[in-house]
Amino acid sequence: MRVLIIDDEKRARHLLHTLLEEHINEVEVVGEATDLQDGLKLIESITPDLIFLDIEMPGESGLEIIKYIKPDQHQFQIIFVTAYNQYAVEAFKTNAIDYLLKPIDIEELKTAFAKARKQHQSQQVTQQLEQLRRSVKHLSLDKIVMEVPRGYMFASHNDIIYFEADGMYTKVITTDGKTNLICKPLKHFVEQLATNDLFFKCHRSFLVNLKHITELVKHDGDYIVMENQRHIPISKSKRDQFLKVIEETFL
Repeated sequence: MRVLIIDDEKRARHLLHTLLEEHINEVEVVGEATDLQDGLKLIESITPDLIFLDIEMPGESGLEIIKYIKPDQHQFQIIFVTAYNQYAVEAFKTNAIDYLLKPIDIEELKTAFAKARKQHQSQQVTQQLEQLRRSVKHLSLDKIVMEVPRGYMFASHNDIIYFEADGMYTKVITTDGKTNLICKPLKHFVEQLATNDLFFKCHRSFLVNLKHITELVKHDGDYIVMENQRHIPISKSKRDQFLKVIEETFL
C-alpha cells in the first residue's frame, strides 16, 4: 500500500516512516507533509492508499480533512496518530475510525495497518470516510475545539467553568484549575454555544456555565460566584433575562 504521512513534527514523521519500513510488509511511504494543506496537495499528486494523519497541527487540525475530501473522489484509508487524551480517542473508537496513540506501539501499528489493508481490499473506503464524518459530529456534541498556540485543544462542555474576554482573545477557565488563552474573541464562543442552554452571557466580558454557579448575590451590584470562587458581574441589561433562565433551568 502507498502511504502518506502528515505530521508537523519532523521527528514523529521519521519515526513512523522507520517503523513502517522495518515492521510492515507491503508498504511504501510515498510522501510526507508538515501540515494539512501540503498533505492535501500530495493526496492529489501521489494518490495514496493510506494516510497516517496527526490531529494536533498548527494552522488546521487533522480532523478538518473532512472539509476537503469527497468519498467518491478519493479512495484512501485514514489512521489518526495522536497524543490527545482518551476522550477524543473514544469518539473515533465508537465509530470504528482507526487511531494510534503516541508514542506508537509496534503491535498496535501492525493491527491498525492490517485493518486498513483489509478495508482497502474490500472497497470499504467510502464507508470509512462517512464514519469519519459521523465521528467528528459525535465529538462535537459534547466537546468544543479551541485553537491554542500549540495547536488545538478539545474540552468537554461540562469541564468549562466560564469564558472571559481578553481583547481579541478569550480566557477559558476549566475545572482542573487551568486557564487557557484561546486565539478567538468571546463572540466566537457565544455563537458556537448559542444552542447550549447551560451557557449564558451575563456580561459583555463573560460567558458562564450555569452548572458551575454556586451563588447569586443581589447587593452591591448583582454578581454570581463560580465554583472556583471567581465573582462575575451581571450587567443590568442581562439581569432579568438571567433570572428567568435560572428559574426555568433550576427552579
